[in-house]
Amino acid sequence: MTQPRRKDRPFTGRKMALLLVSFFAVVVGVNMLMARLASATFGGVVVDNSYVASQEFNGWLKQAQAEKALGWKRVIARDAASRVVVTVIDSADHPIAAAKVTAVAEHPLGQRPTTTLTLQETAPGAYGAALEPGRWRLNVMVEADGQIWRTVGEVQ
Repeated sequence: MTQPRRKDRPFTGRKMALLLVSFFAVVVGVNMLMARLASATFGGVVVDNSYVASQEFNGWLKQAQAEKALGWKRVIARDAASRVVVTVIDSADHPIAAAKVTAVAEHPLGQRPTTTLTLQETAPGAYGAALEPGRWRLNVMVEADGQIWRTVGEVQ
């Protein structure tokens, strides 16, 4: 039982050209994909001086740990009037009333200007403000009982 030998085909210039074109097509395709993913996910936040930011980093960590120890939680949503509503509760699930709540609304792709909101209490623990429709990233700061708590969330 012998199998017939395959005929050896020579490596021609046409095969070499096809190999080169295929290789560079893959490289260009991957580069375009990576550039697209990078530009779509980078929020554009850059510090002015990275050395100074690195010096303050440990302070930011301590501040974040203190905020986490409070055990506060939040829900960010839109109400029937399309206003953004931030509901804040403490670790015992009681609403945090009479707080000063502010938020900075940033468009994820930077297509709209950053908006600063001062939220007014609409119900115990619920704070609302008008915000134009669309997807927004909210940097919320709550000041209550001498404590400051920061959180980040999204609303559509």
